[in-house]
Amino acid sequence: MAVSSNPGIIPVYTTTGDAAAYLAYPHLFNSNGEWVGWVTSSREVYSVLGYYVGYLTNDPRVLRKRSDPSRPRVQPPTHPRRISVPARVPLARMMSELTHDIVDVLLEEPERLHTTDSGELRDDLD
Repeated sequence: MAVSSNPGIIPVYTTTGDAAAYLAYPHLFNSNGEWVGWVTSSREVYSVLGYYVGYLTNDPRVLRKRSDPSRPRVQPPTHPRRISVPARVPLARMMSELTHDIVDVLLEEPERLHTTDSGELRDDLD
């Protein structure tokens, strides 16, 4: 099993086993090392704009219920610096199958975790 060059960075996988994000607790980064969200102590995942995205599993994956009611927007933490993502990551464990009511956010709805300079829910400049 390969070991990441930075032991504080945890790869977050999709159901297909691809590393699609990286967790440097509490911040979540995309594969380019850009900040896309954060994780609370109760494992809830929020976007950089403070919108609920889903929850972090032990696999680790970011999942959400398909019919999850909207939650109030929360204040995001301070913007962290960009990270250097590891060149190699450990292979993902065998992922359990998801039921129809659960969505793999990084696989099916990656637009929910966008950078601070993009995203549909971003406030207009006007």
